[in-house]
Amino acid sequence: MKLRLAIVDDEKIVCKNLKINFEKNGFNTECFQTGISFLKRMKAFSFDIIFLDLMLPDMNGMDILSTIKAEYNDTEIIIMTGFGSIDSAVEAVKKGAFHYITKPFRLEDTVSLANRAKEKINLKKENYSLRQSLDANLIDKNFIGTSRSMQDIFAMIKKVAPIDCNVLLFGESGTGKELVAKSIHRLSKRKDNPFVSFNCGGFSDELICNELFGHEKGAYTGATLKKIGLLESAAKGTVFLDEIGEMPLSMQVKLLRVLQEKRILRVGGTEPVDLDIRIIAATNKDLKYACINGDFREDLFFRLNVVSFNLPTLCSRKEDIPVLVNFFIKKYNKAFGKNIKNISSECFDILVKYNFPGNVRELENIIQRAVVLADEDIIDIDDFPPDLRKLEFETLEGKGIFTMEEMEKNHIKKILRITKNNKGLASKILNIPRTTLWRKMKKLEIT
Repeated sequence: MKLRLAIVDDEKIVCKNLKINFEKNGFNTECFQTGISFLKRMKAFSFDIIFLDLMLPDMNGMDILSTIKAEYNDTEIIIMTGFGSIDSAVEAVKKGAFHYITKPFRLEDTVSLANRAKEKINLKKENYSLRQSLDANLIDKNFIGTSRSMQDIFAMIKKVAPIDCNVLLFGESGTGKELVAKSIHRLSKRKDNPFVSFNCGGFSDELICNELFGHEKGAYTGATLKKIGLLESAAKGTVFLDEIGEMPLSMQVKLLRVLQEKRILRVGGTEPVDLDIRIIAATNKDLKYACINGDFREDLFFRLNVVSFNLPTLCSRKEDIPVLVNFFIKKYNKAFGKNIKNISSECFDILVKYNFPGNVRELENIIQRAVVLADEDIIDIDDFPPDLRKLEFETLEGKGIFTMEEMEKNHIKKILRITKNNKGLASKILNIPRTTLWRKMKKLEIT
């Protein structure tokens, strides 16, 4: 469908010329000489893009802007103003206008602005459709992904969750193994009972035994009270054993017995305690190789590996990076009281190029840091960790072949970013007069 575009200006010749030009370029266009007539039409049939003059005979353009942004947030507004009112136009942009253009203007510049607004509107629609699709297939509000590999994981979770069997999760650190375990628990018949997690790495046999099985009063020096272990505390629920490949061999024997007999003995106890739990274990090791090497019991491996998941790395599903970035920005906006709206194209290019050894957890940490440091409403390269900034030049080179105009635009943008938008300093570095820099910025549409 053609986008609906409104021109609100009391100069009839301006409206006429713009209308002809926009109609030629595929926009369904209407003209209004007063603010009241426009707002009345807007209520009956809203517009997607509005070219709005700030100086109208019956209303203040800023008031119209405020009304539209309050009631029609998806509508994009371009302010038309005389050279003497640029300050007002800049203030309008701060209040939500998409852009501004000064009179007299070239018709091709107005079409360029309309097309940029159109791109933004279409992107919003695509994001909305994507969110709708995600909601329809949502496993957990914190567990998202649109890639084929993640959709396969979600489908597997839905299939396995209702069946009360042990599950073994394989994946590198940061790929979301605990999220999978929690999702399986939440969709199972055990969802109203406890979900208990325990990391098997870095603990002695005695400590693991005490944590998982508990102990009786007087079982050892200092045991003044009876302690219920994690396995017993998860009655009728789910136990998540992370880094199962790190569990000592002597403890593996005890865990195998628990899985076989479905009962435990507390440390120092003589009466067995019956268990009704589901075990989900996870590892970043190759347990088959560990079995061959004698580091992991083969019989325990088969007990745990009734159903297995292989979680993909973030590097293998980079199409999920945009939706993950958006998710983490919203998450930390809420946590830190910020209002970050997006990341710059340079930042996005770097994220796509980066191999993410820490997977999704590392991406989350990068975005969390950037939200904290960002001074504007868009995350820029200066908000990234220093090691990621080094990838900027490589990323630029890796994009492909550029026209001279594109290379010039990229270079000017980089110098402006380095000088923190100091036009005087930037013009000295570029070795061009400041007026020439202004002209190039306008020509190349560098804001």
